Amino acid sequence: MKIFVAIAFILILASLASALIFLMRDKGKSNRTVQALTWRVGLSVGLFLLILLCYKLGWIQPTGIR
Repeated sequence: MKIFVAIAFILILASLASALIFLMRDKGKSNRTVQALTWRVGLSVGLFLLILLCYKLGWIQPTGIR
């Protein structure tokens, strides 16, 4: 589960970086920036829902700050 969450975070950051690159190159003339940001929001919401589902199913347990 830790590896999956780490990969999801990397994908979210990559989508954010690609949105920045598209914004700088296209200068607002295309919708690639919007699509990249839409992917980022979708990945973030999906990851959040997956973590909630895993908690409800008992696959992950809260450990608190140690």
